[in-house]
Amino acid sequence: MSNPITKPLYLVSACLIGLCTRYDGALKSHETCKEFLKNSIWIPVCPEQLGGLPTPRPAAEIINGNGHDVLEGNATVCTKEGDDITASFIQGANQILQIANAHPIQGVCLKAKSPSCAVSGTIGVTAALLKNHGFKLYEFQ
Repeated sequence: MSNPITKPLYLVSACLIGLCTRYDGALKSHETCKEFLKNSIWIPVCPEQLGGLPTPRPAAEIINGNGHDVLEGNATVCTKEGDDITASFIQGANQILQIANAHPIQGVCLKAKSPSCAVSGTIGVTAALLKNHGFKLYEFQ
Protein backbone atom coordinates (compact mmCIF):
# COMPACT_ATOMS: atom_id res chain seq x y z
CA MET A 1 0.00 0.00 0.00
CA SER A 2 1.42 3.40 -0.92
CA ASN A 3 1.74 6.22 1.57
CA PRO A 4 -1.35 8.47 1.19
CA ILE A 5 0.39 11.42 2.88
CA THR A 6 1.29 14.00 0.25
CA LYS A 7 1.71 17.01 2.52
CA PRO A 8 4.64 17.39 4.92
CA LEU A 9 4.03 15.84 8.34
CA TYR A 10 5.15 17.47 11.61
CA LEU A 11 4.87 16.78 15.30
CA VAL A 12 3.86 19.92 17.19
CA SER A 13 3.74 20.86 20.86
CA ALA A 14 0.01 20.70 21.55
CA CYS A 15 0.07 23.97 23.51
CA LEU A 16 1.19 25.82 20.37
CA ILE A 17 -2.06 24.98 18.59
CA GLY A 18 -4.26 25.91 21.52
CA LEU A 19 -4.86 22.60 23.26
CA CYS A 20 -5.10 22.58 27.05
CA THR A 21 -1.67 21.10 27.76
CA ARG A 22 0.31 24.04 29.21
CA TYR A 23 1.52 23.58 32.77
CA ASP A 24 -0.95 26.25 33.96
CA GLY A 25 -3.86 24.92 31.88
CA ALA A 26 -4.09 28.17 29.89
CA LEU A 27 -5.18 28.11 26.26
CA LYS A 28 -2.66 30.08 24.21
CA SER A 29 -2.29 29.14 20.57
CA HIS A 30 0.66 30.48 18.60
CA GLU A 31 -0.40 32.09 15.32
CA THR A 32 3.07 31.99 13.73
CA CYS A 33 3.30 28.25 14.38
CA LYS A 34 -0.19 27.69 13.01
CA GLU A 35 0.77 29.66 9.89
CA PHE A 36 3.96 27.57 9.52
CA LEU A 37 1.86 24.39 9.67
CA LYS A 38 -0.91 25.69 7.38
CA ASN A 39 -0.12 23.51 4.37
CA SER A 40 0.94 20.44 6.28
CA ILE A 41 -0.41 17.62 8.40
CA TRP A 42 0.52 17.68 12.06
CA ILE A 43 0.29 15.50 15.11
CA PRO A 44 -0.14 17.37 18.42
CA VAL A 45 1.92 15.98 21.31
CA CYS A 46 2.71 16.96 24.89
CA PRO A 47 5.71 15.22 26.44
CA GLU A 48 4.75 16.26 29.96
CA GLN A 49 1.28 14.75 29.66
CA LEU A 50 2.70 11.65 27.93
CA GLY A 51 5.07 11.37 30.88
CA GLY A 52 2.06 11.10 33.19
CA LEU A 53 1.91 14.64 34.55
CA PRO A 54 -1.50 16.31 34.99
CA THR A 55 -2.76 19.59 33.58
CA PRO A 56 -2.57 21.95 35.30
CA ARG A 57 0.68 21.06 37.05
CA PRO A 58 3.32 22.96 39.02
CA ALA A 59 5.88 24.88 36.96
CA ALA A 60 9.15 23.00 36.57
CA GLU A 61 12.75 23.73 35.70
CA ILE A 62 15.92 21.84 34.91
CA ILE A 63 18.36 21.98 37.82
CA ASN A 64 22.16 21.95 37.31
CA GLY A 65 22.24 21.56 33.55
CA ASN A 66 20.10 21.16 30.45
CA GLY A 67 18.08 18.49 28.70
CA HIS A 68 21.20 16.63 27.54
CA ASP A 69 22.42 16.54 31.15
CA VAL A 70 19.04 15.20 32.32
CA LEU A 71 19.19 12.40 29.75
CA GLU A 72 22.72 11.52 30.90
CA GLY A 73 21.64 11.42 34.56
CA ASN A 74 23.64 14.52 35.51
CA ALA A 75 20.76 16.97 36.10
CA THR A 76 17.18 16.82 37.36
CA VAL A 77 13.81 18.37 36.58
CA CYS A 78 12.08 19.73 39.67
CA THR A 79 8.89 21.62 40.37
CA LYS A 80 9.12 25.05 41.97
CA GLU A 81 8.11 23.26 45.19
CA GLY A 82 11.17 21.00 44.92
CA ASP A 83 9.53 17.73 43.79
CA ASP A 84 11.77 15.70 41.45
CA ILE A 85 9.80 14.89 38.28
CA THR A 86 12.77 13.88 36.15
CA ALA A 87 11.40 10.39 35.45
CA SER A 88 8.17 11.84 34.02
CA PHE A 89 10.12 14.18 31.72
CA ILE A 90 12.31 11.35 30.45
CA GLN A 91 9.31 9.06 29.96
CA GLY A 92 7.48 11.76 28.00
CA ALA A 93 10.53 12.47 25.84
CA ASN A 94 10.83 8.76 25.03
CA GLN A 95 7.13 8.63 24.10
CA ILE A 96 7.61 11.57 21.70
CA LEU A 97 10.65 9.85 20.18
CA GLN A 98 8.56 6.70 19.58
CA ILE A 99 5.88 8.77 17.83
CA ALA A 100 8.49 10.61 15.75
CA ASN A 101 10.14 7.33 14.71
CA ALA A 102 6.77 5.83 13.74
CA HIS A 103 5.96 8.48 11.12
CA PRO A 104 7.75 10.09 8.17
CA ILE A 105 7.93 13.49 9.84
CA GLN A 106 9.66 16.52 8.36
CA GLY A 107 10.34 18.07 11.75
CA VAL A 108 9.05 18.92 15.19
CA CYS A 109 7.60 22.30 16.24
CA LEU A 110 8.39 22.97 19.89
CA LYS A 111 7.56 25.57 22.54
CA ALA A 112 10.35 27.91 23.60
CA LYS A 113 11.29 28.36 27.28
CA SER A 114 9.94 24.92 28.22
CA PRO A 115 11.93 22.43 30.32
CA SER A 116 10.64 19.79 27.89
CA CYS A 117 10.63 21.54 24.54
CA ALA A 118 12.99 24.54 24.49
CA VAL A 119 15.50 24.40 21.65
CA SER A 120 17.44 27.62 22.35
CA GLY A 121 18.77 28.76 25.71
CA THR A 122 18.55 25.82 28.10
CA ILE A 123 17.55 22.98 25.78
CA GLY A 124 14.66 20.90 27.13
CA VAL A 125 14.63 17.16 27.73
CA THR A 126 12.44 16.24 24.74
CA ALA A 127 14.24 18.66 22.42
CA ALA A 128 17.61 17.21 23.46
CA LEU A 129 16.46 13.63 22.83
CA LEU A 130 15.01 14.49 19.42
CA LYS A 131 18.14 16.46 18.48
CA ASN A 132 20.31 13.49 19.50
CA HIS A 133 18.31 11.37 17.05
CA GLY A 134 18.69 13.82 14.16
CA PHE A 135 15.21 15.32 13.98
CA LYS A 136 14.79 18.84 12.59
CA LEU A 137 13.51 21.10 15.39
CA TYR A 138 11.60 24.38 15.01
CA GLU A 139 11.03 26.61 18.02
CA PHE A 140 8.20 29.05 18.63
CA GLN A 141 8.04 31.63 21.41
